[in-house]
Amino acid sequence: MPFGQAPADGPLLSIRNLRKSFGTNLVLDEVSLDVDRGDCVVLIGASGSGKSTLLRCVNLLEVVDDGVITLDGVDVTDPRVDADRVRSRVGIVFQAFNLFPHLSVLANVTLSPVKVHGLPRAEAERRALAMLDRVGLSDKAAARPDELSGGQQQRVAIARALVNSPVLMLLDEVTSALDPELVGEVLSLLRELKDEGMTMLIATHEMGFARQVADTVCFLDGGRLLEVGPPAQLLADPQQPRTRQFLARIIEAGRL
Repeated sequence: MPFGQAPADGPLLSIRNLRKSFGTNLVLDEVSLDVDRGDCVVLIGASGSGKSTLLRCVNLLEVVDDGVITLDGVDVTDPRVDADRVRSRVGIVFQAFNLFPHLSVLANVTLSPVKVHGLPRAEAERRALAMLDRVGLSDKAAARPDELSGGQQQRVAIARALVNSPVLMLLDEVTSALDPELVGEVLSLLRELKDEGMTMLIATHEMGFARQVADTVCFLDGGRLLEVGPPAQLLADPQQPRTRQFLARIIEAGRL
């Protein structure tokens, strides 16, 4: 089935019985999860719980060992699938900005549309400038990444992910590398994207953001999806002892 022809009332992203190991280390163990269109689903859990690996599997940066990932009606884990086409439908942003330091902001944002997708440079630049304006950085198009603050660099990385008009955004601890005073500007942008209807799957330690913005919160522990629920329930009244233990430590650290 071509992208975009899945029933509109079904989940945009469906993950079933996903398993992923690195050597003898089982990182994802029978993970199943649905993400509905327009929803913001937040992954929480300790470092090493499998959050980042799950995002990388969705974007085909990791080959899954078993299970099925369906995006917009297409089984993207089918070995015959065009991985580049899948990645053009999914934007991913990491905690490291991964911007090319020798290129301008505009060149960083236009690189994928021109080199990967074959878009004419003039059209790519038009789209990139519109997206930089969207994230409040149109005046920085000619700047190099090292001339920007960390928050600005992360917003450029988000603009780069958005420029191909993805149907799904994956965000992996995008505020972890930022100074505390810069976190707010990035989280504010994510709130705006949510309000505009962008479907997002986010791994984060920002529990306040999860409580305010998420439609669903998922707690991963040791590669297993241990508990899933709306933020008001899961963060305030978790049912699993391990979830309660994790959140108690978060509260002790003053992060919830």
